[in-house]
Amino acid sequence: MTSPISRRSFLQAAGAAGAAGLLSACGGPSAADSAPAGPSDGAVSLTISWWGDDTRRAAYQEALTSFFRQHPNITVTPSTGEWEDWEDTMSAKFAAGTAEDLCQIRWNWLQKYSADAQTFLDLSSVSEYLDLSQWEESALSPCRVADAQQAVPMAFTGRIFFWNSTAFQSAGITGVPRTLEDLYAAGEAFRDQLGENCYPLYLDGYGRMCLAVFYLESVYGKPWADPASSTLNYSLTEIAEGLDFIKDLVDRHVLMPLPTYYGINGASPVHLSSQWSTGQLGGVFDWDYTASLYQQALDEDNRAGFAVGEEIPLGPYKGGFTMVAAALAISQSCQHPAEAAMLMDFLLNQETGAAILGSVCGIPASRAGLAAAQAAGTLDPLTEEAHSKVAESCLFQADPLFEDSTLAADNGIYQQVFETIDYDGVSGSAVVKTLTDAMGAAGYSTNL
Repeated sequence: MTSPISRRSFLQAAGAAGAAGLLSACGGPSAADSAPAGPSDGAVSLTISWWGDDTRRAAYQEALTSFFRQHPNITVTPSTGEWEDWEDTMSAKFAAGTAEDLCQIRWNWLQKYSADAQTFLDLSSVSEYLDLSQWEESALSPCRVADAQQAVPMAFTGRIFFWNSTAFQSAGITGVPRTLEDLYAAGEAFRDQLGENCYPLYLDGYGRMCLAVFYLESVYGKPWADPASSTLNYSLTEIAEGLDFIKDLVDRHVLMPLPTYYGINGASPVHLSSQWSTGQLGGVFDWDYTASLYQQALDEDNRAGFAVGEEIPLGPYKGGFTMVAAALAISQSCQHPAEAAMLMDFLLNQETGAAILGSVCGIPASRAGLAAAQAAGTLDPLTEEAHSKVAESCLFQADPLFEDSTLAADNGIYQQVFETIDYDGVSGSAVVKTLTDAMGAAGYSTNL
C-alpha cells in the first residue's frame, strides 16, 4: 500500500499547549482499601487534567477560580494539553499511579486502563458529595466497569452532516442534501460547475468508518457491535458492503479521494484547509459539538451559508450511534476523594460551575448541569441544534473498542483500509479481512 502523508484529525489538532500544572502522586492508601474520609477543614491540594482548545481551557480555569472562592481551603492545580499524544501521556501516568486526582477521560479508557477498577475510584463511594441522581441510568451505565461507577459522562455525542450552503449554491443547487440521491446529484454538480477538485463531502479514514457503520446500521437495523461485550454483529460480506458504500461515494465524485486531499492540503485537518474555508468542499460528517468549529473556519463569503444538516436516510432503519464525548473520573491514588467529588459535582451539577462550562465539552449529560447552562445561556446554539438532531436519529450505542487507538488513530487500521481502497482502487472484499483481523486483535469478538 502506498504510504501517504499522515493525516491529523481536527480533534487531535485542537487547542494549544496549556498552562503547566504540578503533577503529583497522591500516595497513601487507595480509596478502594477503605471508605473515603470526609472533607477536611484544613488546606487541601487537588490536581485536575483535561485536553482541549483555548475555549475549553478558559472555561475550566474560570470554573476552578469560582470553586476556590467557595472553598478557599482547596487549591486545584490543572494540567492541560492538546489531544495529540494526550492518551500516551495519561496512559503512562495511569500505569505509574501518578495521574491527577480528577481526570477528564475518554470513555473507552475505562476498559483499557481500569478493567478491574484498578485505576479509577468507584464514585458510588463518594455519592454523599457527588449527586449521581442527576444522570439517567442509561447515561451512567457506559461508565460502569467491573461493577464500579468509575466515571460520569460530561456529555454524549454523535455524528451529523454540516454543510456550506453557499458552496451548493455556487454549484447551482438550491438547499443542502437531504437524501442519498441529493448527494449523488451534488457530486456531478460540483465536478461540472466548480471543477474536478471540488467535492460535496470530505472525510478522513476514521470519519469514513463512522459513515460506513451508519450505512450498515441503516440498512440492517442492528448495532455495529454489542456495547457490553464488543461482539461484532456483522458478517464479512456485510462489512464489505459498508466499505463499498464509501468507495461508491468516491467513484461518484461525492466524497473527495484521500490522495486528492493530501495532494492539495497535506496533513492539514479539513477545517483548516483552504478548500473548506473557500467552499471547494461542501460538507463534512462530524461530531455534534464541532459545529461552531467548522462554521468559524469558513471565510467571510461562506460563513453565512453554514448549516447543520439532517441525518440522511441511508436505509429503512435509523442508523448511527452515540457515545460518551468525555467523562470525569477520580484516580484511585487520590488522597482527598471527598474534595475531588465536591469539585466534580461543582463542575457538572452545580449552577455556577455547570453554567461556566456550558457546552465546551458537549451538551451536558447531567440534568442539573443542563438546566444551569440553559438558564445561563451558555450552550452554543449550533451544538444544541446538532445534538438534538443526533439524539432524535441515532438510536444505537457505540461499543468501547470502536475508538481503540490501534483502529481509530491517524495511522490506525480504519485509515489504512480506506487508503488502500482509494490508492489501489480495490473493493471492500479485498480489505475486509484486514479490518476484522485488526478488530479481533484490539479485543473484538468477531465470530468470523
